[in-house]
Amino acid sequence: MRIVDKPWGHETIWAETDKYAGKLLTINAGHKLSRQYHEFKEETIYVLEGRLVLETGHAPHQTLILEAGSTYHVKPGHIHRFAAPSEGCTLIEVSTPELEDVVRLEDEYDRS
Repeated sequence: MRIVDKPWGHETIWAETDKYAGKLLTINAGHKLSRQYHEFKEETIYVLEGRLVLETGHAPHQTLILEAGSTYHVKPGHIHRFAAPSEGCTLIEVSTPELEDVVRLEDEYDRS
């Protein structure tokens, strides 16, 4: 298990094999991840605590509010952004193992 600090919170990687990965994502209140897609990685998230604002697609973006207990599946090529604008939230993510497969389209923390 390892913790990876991020400008929006942190990831706790609790499973990492050549076939799958498991993470806890803790998003701090008022923060959001980059607008992104994955070329190969496929993931499913489960909102463990708090409320997640999920933006999907090209502009105009569709916005979904996911409460604790909700799930969402992200296929390769699907544009998405996770945010916790009013309170922090914790997500469980299970995915294929390509953890570095992130194509950022927009990022508030100037990461490329």
